[in-house]
Amino acid sequence: MGKDLIIKNVSPFDLELTLDCGQAFRWTKTDDGCFEGIAMGRYLKIKQNKEDIIFYNTTEDEYNDIWKRYFDFERDYTAILTRAQKNELLNQITKSSGGIRLLKQDPWEALCSFIISQNNNIPRIKGIIERLCANFGEKIKGGFTFPTAKKLASLTVEDLAPLRSGFRAKYILSAAKKCSEEIDLSGLHTLNIDEARNILMTIKGVGPKVADCTLLFGLGFLEAFPMDVWMKRAMAVLFNNKLPEGLEDCAGVIQQYIFHYARTEKITFDDSK
Repeated sequence: MGKDLIIKNVSPFDLELTLDCGQAFRWTKTDDGCFEGIAMGRYLKIKQNKEDIIFYNTTEDEYNDIWKRYFDFERDYTAILTRAQKNELLNQITKSSGGIRLLKQDPWEALCSFIISQNNNIPRIKGIIERLCANFGEKIKGGFTFPTAKKLASLTVEDLAPLRSGFRAKYILSAAKKCSEEIDLSGLHTLNIDEARNILMTIKGVGPKVADCTLLFGLGFLEAFPMDVWMKRAMAVLFNNKLPEGLEDCAGVIQQYIFHYARTEKITFDDSK
């Protein structure tokens, strides 16, 4: 059992924005201001105190092997912000959203989670995922792991009835079967983004948005820019449908900044356009 580990002077970083901005669905804020969740097969309780991050009951080896990468602490987000803030509007946007980092999640969990997210709201997404893990994941300290594609591939739609996932059940099973038998999901990061996207979209129920979420949050393609109806409207209103030049290689980070801003600033969209 490890002691608490404090990582000092982490900036820019906002733990709450990062865990609650719609890129992951298994984190919960506790009454004492901490977050707890299960990721990469491990339970973690974590808290931010200004620029210091407290990893409870965590060894230095566990931090270096898992959490440093998961929270993307090795990437220079100051450099990304410096580039983004050359644009006047992005400079304004990042005043509230600049602490968001991209979580480097397990590719299968990212793919399956965003299949579940389609035409869904965050509380219901979280509920379906928690029932999925409780029914088919492995029991560990603090809860259940996310079930593997191989585990789910052996199930039927009837087996998934307790999830109350509706039409998504058949897509979950189809994706699980394909990823356990045909697609080397983790290996897609070695391809270019177009090749990887095209392969993901051969999976039933995976369109451009789910594919790009998987590319960005599960496979580390920072140039992926997921576009749902909300983001399309935000980009039309804020940027005339075009990302500011020079940010293509970190477009996914910029997308998170814009998404948070659009969601929290209650931007008015004109549906007639």
